[in-house]
Amino acid sequence: MGRLQLNDLTKVFDSGDNEIVAVNDLNLTVEDGDFLVLVGPSGCGKSTTLRCIAGLEHATSGQITLDDRDITYKKPKERDMAMVFQNYALYPHMTVRQNIGYGLKITTDLSKGDINDRVERTAELLEIGDLLEKEPSDLSGGQQQRVALGRAIIREPEVFLMDEPLSNLDAKLRTTMRTEIQQLQSDMDITTIYVTHDQTEAMTMGDRIAVLNEGELQQVGEPLVCYHQPKNRFVAGFIGSPSMNFLSVHRDGETLAHEEFTYHISDTTRDAIADASDDLTLGIRPEHIRLAESGDQNAVETTIEVVEPMGEVTYAYFQIGGETYTASIDGERRIQADETVHVVFPEEKIHVFDGRTGEAVKNSNLGETVDTPRV
Repeated sequence: MGRLQLNDLTKVFDSGDNEIVAVNDLNLTVEDGDFLVLVGPSGCGKSTTLRCIAGLEHATSGQITLDDRDITYKKPKERDMAMVFQNYALYPHMTVRQNIGYGLKITTDLSKGDINDRVERTAELLEIGDLLEKEPSDLSGGQQQRVALGRAIIREPEVFLMDEPLSNLDAKLRTTMRTEIQQLQSDMDITTIYVTHDQTEAMTMGDRIAVLNEGELQQVGEPLVCYHQPKNRFVAGFIGSPSMNFLSVHRDGETLAHEEFTYHISDTTRDAIADASDDLTLGIRPEHIRLAESGDQNAVETTIEVVEPMGEVTYAYFQIGGETYTASIDGERRIQADETVHVVFPEEKIHVFDGRTGEAVKNSNLGETVDTPRV
C-alpha cells in the first residue's frame, strides 16, 4: 500500500526579521498507485512540499500520513520512500553496480549475492545492464538518470518522490525519459509524486496534477480537467502553451464591453456570470480563436503583427487595445504579417473570470465538470 495524505501541511522558514510561508495549509490525498505531479512556478512551494514528505524538511504544522500511519516527524529512513533528485547525486568513486546497490547494502541484511541479483534485475529493467562496471563520469546524462532511478527502484518503496529529475537533460532525451518513467511507474504500480515547473511534463505524465502558487493549492485534478475547466485565472494562465489570452471586459446588460469591441453573450453565459462582479476577464485559448467568416457575430478587426510557422500550426500575434494576443492557426492557412483580419472568440469556448477574485465563473463547454480536490 502507498496511500499518502497531507492534512493542513504548513512550512514556514524563518529568515531573521521575516517569516516566509513556503507551504500554506495544504490538503492533498494521493491514492495507492497514483502518479501525482506537483506543478507551479519557481518558488510556489512544490519542492518544499516534496522535501517535507521525504522528511528532509520538518513541517511547521499539519500532518503527513502514509497508509494512515503518522510519519510527520519520522526520520527519512523510517518513511519507506525513495527520492530521485535533480542532480542525480551519484557517488563518483563508485561503479554503477555499487551506486544502485548501496542503499540495500547499508539498510538491509541481504547477502552480497542477493544484492547483486537485484542490482542486475534493476539494471536490465532500465536497459543499463552493460554499464554496471562503469563509473558516473563515463556515462551520459540520460544514463546517469537511469542509474539514479535504479537506486530508487531497487528499494521497492511504498512511495517514489521525484524532484525535477529531467531538468538537466536535452529536449529530445527528456521526451524519451518522460515516456520511460511513465511506463516504469505503471508497471510497478508504486505511488509517485513528481515535481516539475514544466507544464508539458505535468500534462503528459500525471494521472492527476496539483497546481501550486505562492504555497497554496490552486487546483487538483486530471490534466485535461485542469486545462479545460480551470478553477481560477492563475491555473488558466499557467496550464497550456501558448498561454490562454486574457481580455479585461465590463458587464453591460447583454454584452461584455471591451474598449475596442462589444461582445454579445447568450442567456446561458449571462446566467453563469450573474453573481460575479461587473469587472470581468474574458479568457480564450489560442487554439480556440478562429478567423472570422462572413456574418460571424462578435468578430473583432485586428492586424497580424508577427507570424511563427510551426508546421502543423502557425502562431499569429495580434493586438487589441494595445495588448498582444496569440492565435493558433491551421498551418495550411497562409497568413502574413501586416495582414488585416477579423478574429472570433466562439462563445462556447470562452472562459470568464471574476475580475476581483480571479475565480472562474464560466468555463469552456469542453471537458468534464471542475474537479474537486480530495482531502
